[in-house]
Amino acid sequence: MKKTQSPIGLDEKKAAALAKKLNLLLASYQLLYMNTRGFHWNIRGEKFFELHLKFEELYNNFQIKIDEVAERILTLGHTPMHSYSDYLRHSSIKEVTKLTEGKDCVASILKSFSAVIASQREILDLSAEANDEGTNALMSDYIREQEKLVWMYSAYLK
Repeated sequence: MKKTQSPIGLDEKKAAALAKKLNLLLASYQLLYMNTRGFHWNIRGEKFFELHLKFEELYNNFQIKIDEVAERILTLGHTPMHSYSDYLRHSSIKEVTKLTEGKDCVASILKSFSAVIASQREILDLSAEANDEGTNALMSDYIREQEKLVWMYSAYLK
């Protein structure tokens, strides 16, 4: 049986599996974006100015990642999810409402990073098996950046 190839020369079955996992990551990033945007708007208390700016940095970064992940799915020859009902149904991150305390917001972000990093490691393994350097590089960059953020935000909570 002859293997079919994706538009960029990857095994089509492996590309499809990657696109499926990337769509799940896309859903998680959308929820992480919305949660962090809500934290930015609703933060209260002593650390308002500091966290208000940090949350804005984060959600702007997530917005870029959302676009990059969706474009990678398209590059693999598949369609990114694009409805909020799909995001809510498939995200490994749950919707967060009514958090205004800085430490609670940071703890929520750390929990979300844990889920996202785990998903990205899984995608990293799949992309290595598929010889997909583009997805591999993207996930590797995200993981390295987010591991540092986990360290920093964890230090904030101590």
